Amino acid sequence: MAPKVLMVAEKPSIALSIASVLSGAQISTRRASTEVHEFDGMFLGSRAHYRVTSVIGHVFSVDFPAAFQDWANTNPSDLFQAPILKKESNPKAHICRHLSQEARGCSHLVLWLDCDREGENICFEVIECTGFHTNDGRRIYRARFSSVTEKDILKAMSSLVEPNRDEALAVDARQEIDLKVGVAFTRFQTSYFNGKYGNLDARVISYGPCQTPTLGFCVDRYLQITMFKPEKFWMLHPYIMYKGYGLKLEWERGRLFDADVAAMFRNRLMEDGTMRVVRVSEKLESKGRPSGLNTVNLLKVASSALGFGPQLTMQLAERLYTQGFVSYPRTESTAYPSSFDFRGTLVALVHNPVFGGYAQKLLTESYNKPRAGTDAGDHPPITPMRSASEDSLGNDAWKLYQYICQHFLGTLSPDCKYRRIKVEFESGGEQFQCIGQLLTVKGFTSIMPWLAISEKNLPDFAEGEKIEISKVDLDEGNTSPPDYLNESELISLMEKHGIGTDASISVHINNICERNYVQVQAGRRLVPTPLGISLIRGYQCIDSDLCLPDIRSFIEHQITLVAKGQADHSMVVQHVLDQFRRKFSYFVKQIENMDALFEAQFSPLSDSGRLLSKCGKCLRYMKYISTQPSRLYCGTCEEVYYVPQKGTVKLYKELTCPLDNFELLLCSMPGPEGKSFPLCPYCYNCPPFEGIDTFFGAPKTGDSSKLGKGVGMPCFLCPHPTCLHSVIAQGVCACPECSGTLVLDPVSAPKWRLYCNMCNCLVSLPEGAHRISTTQDKCPECDSTIIEVDFNKKTTPLKDGATLHKGCILCDELLHSLVEMKHGRSFSRHGRRGRGRGKGRGSYRGRGRGNNKQQDPKMSFRDF
Repeated sequence: MAPKVLMVAEKPSIALSIASVLSGAQISTRRASTEVHEFDGMFLGSRAHYRVTSVIGHVFSVDFPAAFQDWANTNPSDLFQAPILKKESNPKAHICRHLSQEARGCSHLVLWLDCDREGENICFEVIECTGFHTNDGRRIYRARFSSVTEKDILKAMSSLVEPNRDEALAVDARQEIDLKVGVAFTRFQTSYFNGKYGNLDARVISYGPCQTPTLGFCVDRYLQITMFKPEKFWMLHPYIMYKGYGLKLEWERGRLFDADVAAMFRNRLMEDGTMRVVRVSEKLESKGRPSGLNTVNLLKVASSALGFGPQLTMQLAERLYTQGFVSYPRTESTAYPSSFDFRGTLVALVHNPVFGGYAQKLLTESYNKPRAGTDAGDHPPITPMRSASEDSLGNDAWKLYQYICQHFLGTLSPDCKYRRIKVEFESGGEQFQCIGQLLTVKGFTSIMPWLAISEKNLPDFAEGEKIEISKVDLDEGNTSPPDYLNESELISLMEKHGIGTDASISVHINNICERNYVQVQAGRRLVPTPLGISLIRGYQCIDSDLCLPDIRSFIEHQITLVAKGQADHSMVVQHVLDQFRRKFSYFVKQIENMDALFEAQFSPLSDSGRLLSKCGKCLRYMKYISTQPSRLYCGTCEEVYYVPQKGTVKLYKELTCPLDNFELLLCSMPGPEGKSFPLCPYCYNCPPFEGIDTFFGAPKTGDSSKLGKGVGMPCFLCPHPTCLHSVIAQGVCACPECSGTLVLDPVSAPKWRLYCNMCNCLVSLPEGAHRISTTQDKCPECDSTIIEVDFNKKTTPLKDGATLHKGCILCDELLHSLVEMKHGRSFSRHGRRGRGRGKGRGSYRGRGRGNNKQQDPKMSFRDF
């Protein structure tokens, strides 16, 4: 029986490309968590049956155990020694189970993950899921490739190697350090400041070992701008007319900061009246063609020339790679390997409608070898792999592909050559000059015209001749501050100081934008917000190491040693965490220094917001603060209660919660079909019953019992047996779409409706009714709640003009004919029975009250 070979790629599109090449497009495909392509072929000289499938990025993510998820009951300093665990990144995709099933009966595993450290780490995640181990007789191979072209795939298949555990451990080290350091500082900062200030406009005040130094560069530039004091200066510019040319001469002194001295020099020139030609020199110069294109340079050009942010650039480059148009886009190398097939790549572009002629010219006239660059030992520079057109790629992807092609063709083109003529003059004892440039060989600037030199013709001057000065200007100006950093400049600083990697630089820049620390303005310049400025200045006051690049550079150096097998993974992690634990302890003790900066910039909670509803504890009015994160603040109790982060919030008829006496609020979600529901601020933040499956606003994945800001229990989830607003009182019947309950929308008149308390299913009730309400009666057939409808006299469907009617919307013929489903399956009377809300009612436990502020609990800092 032929052995079975399991191949695993990083993305479904790459798995399809690999299977298509190795099978000659003779594959059968079946659906699973990710598609599985099967075919028969040769493997290591023998017949074999192949299964080719994929993951979707990292299989696992790093997080803390449940015991450390609760912000209120966990001291952030304990996180430095806390255990960590790996959980499935996307549990609903069932990738781990999928890999385990596909590995059954397979004797060989071939890993086609991206050839960088992250890819190496995913290799060992796949090995763990498949149950392959080197000591069980089954073999594990690693394919190394830089593109998904047929040539590269076949070459990788013929030179399989072993996966590199040291590189995988280096990623584990970074993940653990970033998780523990980032979450510890973030939890402390968020808890401390969000409870004090009303206009921070940030749900989470995060810290990241890479993110924060990145922000530091932007704030440093801001401080340079604000502290800049302009000075006046004067520049002398004489003009001459010679052989039909009008020339403005440059002064050797440049500029002077004394007006009287500058005026003196101008007078001397005016008295002399002539310019004497002192020297004429001519030199042949060249502008070298570019070396290979790496990720950092691609990000810089995309931002400065194409107007693409780093995040968008990497998304486009990743798409071009998975479609086979360019080589792997995450590389630090600018040097091509000696075996690189330049001719083959040029041939692939010959038929391109835009670049084909230039590629053919290079092939015909013999192309130049690229300049020597840096070989980082990872991937070759980013290179086009096959021809594409704008129609096939779309506008943005085409612009990026076009630049990659132009850059590659430029690397194989001749240098740009030109003549540089310099003419030096003397008048009144002062030296002046003018410079001309004349192009001789366009070279690579033919395909990269934005790098072309500016030509300037000069007349022929003879040394010693004198020329009359036509006029002398004394120009006045002011020194100007530097501009805000643009993304290209920031990327250069990050590269110089070792902040992030080619794979993560775009993520760090995106993070400081998303967290409202900087704003991207015209020219893709990064302007720090008051929050970003206050954070960095606070770190500088307490411990400048926290926002300087030095520590991160050290960490990256240590991680590189782990990747090379020259340092022990656990020792590096422990050493770095010990350093940060001490810094964290000092930071907590000195936090008032940062708080003083926040006090000067932001309004305290007591001065923010507007009075809205009464606190159930002190019966004083609480203030509603609408800036993110939206919340209520009781100035008497000094307590903060978060509310849903979307929609509008107002007082609900001055009704109170029977559990805690807090006044109810009515939250209306945006959109014509948005839900409107009452909620108790205290119950929403401190749910009184355990056993509720899904809290409102919780993420679709993850443990919903870990509450964050804007995640909690509104009345439509409350199982209180006597409250008039609970799901017991307002619930009507089971949702046909999920395990939720259809609840009466209390303020939907005149377009009455039910909505599901768990999904987006809507049911329209008889429109135009004066009143619709639930009753305490149950339908004898399906146990749904009987509703009472008070129809409009003019439109009533009842006989003899009657308006009042009671019935079950599932079993009552009249009511059932008047309801209409939206965003759900057909609503059948003979479908599900019961309201789906009695399940587990006995498991609800009463509220164990405590002063329990809830915070955003689950934070992954892998990308910081």
